[in-house]
Amino acid sequence: MATDGPRFLADENFNNDLLRALRRPLPDLDVVRAQDLAIAGAEDPALLAWAAGEGRILLTHDARTIPGFAYARVRAGLPLPGVVVVAAGADIGDALADLLVVIVATRDEEWADQVQFVPLS
Repeated sequence: MATDGPRFLADENFNNDLLRALRRPLPDLDVVRAQDLAIAGAEDPALLAWAAGEGRILLTHDARTIPGFAYARVRAGLPLPGVVVVAAGADIGDALADLLVVIVATRDEEWADQVQFVPLS
């Protein structure tokens, strides 16, 4: 399911309804779920390291700890393909619309060392 667009890793707590909704307009979206991989149950730093090793942008709802670990990787000079933090209480329609915009309108290299928060407004 390779595409020319960004590749993603959804963490274990990412809303599966939102993930399914993303795949409707983007059936070739390259996204894997952490719970389906050997990294299931991994701590945040290990999850970010795995995503970096695979060149995958992390999708998460964890605004409390993930951004701090992500920025620590950047400060340490370690690769960070990117992180998208979707507000846990966000309306699924608003989150979907903003995710579609950022996925379709960006290239992989634009995500490097970035943490993006959704909804955008």
